[in-house]
Amino acid sequence: MTSVLPAAVLAPAGTPLTDRVAEAVRELDGSPTYVYDLAHLDAHVTAIRAALGSVELIHAVKANPDPGLLRVIARHVDGLEVASGGELAHVLQVAPDIPLAFGGPGKTDTELTAALNARVDRFHVESLNELRRLDVLARDLGTRARVLLRVNLPTGGAPGVLTMGGRPSPFGMDPAEADACAGALESLPGIDFVGVHAHLASGLDPEPCAAQGVAIHRWAVDFACRHGLPLAEVNIGGGMNVDYLRPERVFDWADYARQLPVLPGGPVVRIEPGRAVSAYSGWYATEVLDVKQSHGEWFAICAGGTHHLRTPAAKGHDQPLAVLPVDRWDRPWARSGTDNPVTFVGQLCTPKDVLARSVRASRVRVGDKVVFALAGAYAQNISHVEFLMHDRPAVTHVGGR
Repeated sequence: MTSVLPAAVLAPAGTPLTDRVAEAVRELDGSPTYVYDLAHLDAHVTAIRAALGSVELIHAVKANPDPGLLRVIARHVDGLEVASGGELAHVLQVAPDIPLAFGGPGKTDTELTAALNARVDRFHVESLNELRRLDVLARDLGTRARVLLRVNLPTGGAPGVLTMGGRPSPFGMDPAEADACAGALESLPGIDFVGVHAHLASGLDPEPCAAQGVAIHRWAVDFACRHGLPLAEVNIGGGMNVDYLRPERVFDWADYARQLPVLPGGPVVRIEPGRAVSAYSGWYATEVLDVKQSHGEWFAICAGGTHHLRTPAAKGHDQPLAVLPVDRWDRPWARSGTDNPVTFVGQLCTPKDVLARSVRASRVRVGDKVVFALAGAYAQNISHVEFLMHDRPAVTHVGGR
């Protein structure tokens, strides 16, 4: 899905960089910029869709609300998942005709009312209290809400990087509370039960991710049978791993899909990925402002930093990168650079502003462009952009149509 790196690009093995992105970055003035390759994204989501077969795909907007990305993704998916009134309003502007699911804890009455008025297709309900509130609001508007109960199930020890289920959590409801919701449905005329939703862990490889989905599916079928409820849908969440340490290793969607349950005539199986859809098609580009040595370690000070790209600080990893050497080096006042391992940092007044540590990327000099890969999800949109009041990063799209 990525082209071979041009010879002039210096990067650790495996760092993905398309020719379109490299060409665009060379034309930038060095100001921090997010570059999204829409053709790359289109091909990636096309491949995901083909691998999944009858499994329905909805995309979590929280991964990246960029309008250009969402419009491409919307062409391939069965719906989008929003988790706030702000995301709801945004998506109604960007992709007004696509079916929506409304999820997330702490939904306000104002948000629920807006979602009901917008004819949101499904609500992922987090508690019995929320279910009852939604019923009242739906009846007040003379409508009904189609609901999936989000359940916090045991994970079975799945080795996820980020765990949302199987332990005390604000996400979803315990199985006993789901039973209480089922028992209350007859007294809630504003509610139509559709199915069960669970998102228990993230950062899973195909086999444990599929095994988790199978376990959720089995529990949902048993739950519906016990309560005599029609089960139209089971949403088994997302959680697909994006490997920042081995960026060339893309999640194997075909292997994952082969292990999912297929029940002719049974409930629709839905998945709800975010990061693994858009991460690979975004890059954060910047420029080296200074190269210096401190107590035996070399640092490249870059424009921008973790206030634009918080992902490496949030996840505790080194962001994969490529260096595009400056074509003509005309900075005689600066050191010529270094061939030693370099730690890439930003402009913030904190030692936590580290993008990647001890990277071997051949010679790094002042004026070189640095392109951080896997920046298409949970990157700019989760970053503390107001810290130190630097300019916000620019955004550009390549490969669009």
